[in-house]
Amino acid sequence: MMFFVPSHSGPGPGVTATVIVMTTSAHLPSGAPSEGAIPADGSVTDRLVDANGQYAAAFTDPGMDARPVLQVAVVACMDARLDLHAALGLELGDCHTIRNAGGVVTDDVIRSLTVSQRALGTRSVVLIHHSNCGLEGLTEDFRTDLEMEVGQRPTWAVEGFRNVDQDVRQSIQKVRTSPFLLHTDDVRGFVFDVKTGLLREIEPA
Repeated sequence: MMFFVPSHSGPGPGVTATVIVMTTSAHLPSGAPSEGAIPADGSVTDRLVDANGQYAAAFTDPGMDARPVLQVAVVACMDARLDLHAALGLELGDCHTIRNAGGVVTDDVIRSLTVSQRALGTRSVVLIHHSNCGLEGLTEDFRTDLEMEVGQRPTWAVEGFRNVDQDVRQSIQKVRTSPFLLHTDDVRGFVFDVKTGLLREIEPA
């Protein structure tokens, strides 16, 4: 996969990056417990806040505009194994990233894409689903179980699926047919393999 990345520091040559695989291991703050461990007191949020303090101590304002440099919005699953910036060779400021369970194109995703395009200048949409997704095989019985447990039926749909390729095709179609989006000619969908780190493009229906 090739990306031409314009310079973030003003005029000058861009950088071309070939992206083959990504890492899926978690990155823990310096001095944090062993990988994947939760502190005994359960203060995961405190650990994150401490890490932010270290980050802020060395932080300098990059002086970027709110408009993504590459004029692209990426819609992807919230799965913790997907490190999108590493997988796509992206840098801070390159793209808008919109994530939810399954990378589903919901009304709220269309809302975000509409703002992204109409207010902040993006033109391309990349949709990324992945193998071994938690929504695969999940049915609307999930909502029924919730209703029985809490006494109120969720207003949202689970959006589970059985075939990830078909789910990507459905997402492509939802974006391409939205009346609110200005740019629907460059909408492409992919399945990310969590075992190899490779993207596999899905042809639209």
